[in-house]
Amino acid sequence: MKVVWTEHALQCLTEIEDYIAMDNPATAVVFIDRLIRRTDILVDQPQAGRTVPEVPGRELRELIEGNYRMVYRINESTVEMLTVFEAHKSFNIDETERN
Repeated sequence: MKVVWTEHALQCLTEIEDYIAMDNPATAVVFIDRLIRRTDILVDQPQAGRTVPEVPGRELRELIEGNYRMVYRINESTVEMLTVFEAHKSFNIDETERN
């Protein structure tokens, strides 16, 4: 499987990096790299994440890294990263449907 990031998910990563960089630019880069590396497991184990509890039956899964949720969908030959957000925020299914 190949992990593919949607435009929305990449925008989320940029926003997270910009926010962390306000306090510590070096930490921001390291943290974003950590989020991206977390998805490496999906290449060989696309089912590794749990199903998204807010939307049962939608075939959406997520990986948790620190306080962040990374929501994805498994397609024929790709794992499509849909969004990344802080776990304390509400999941917005509409954002994932735009991609």
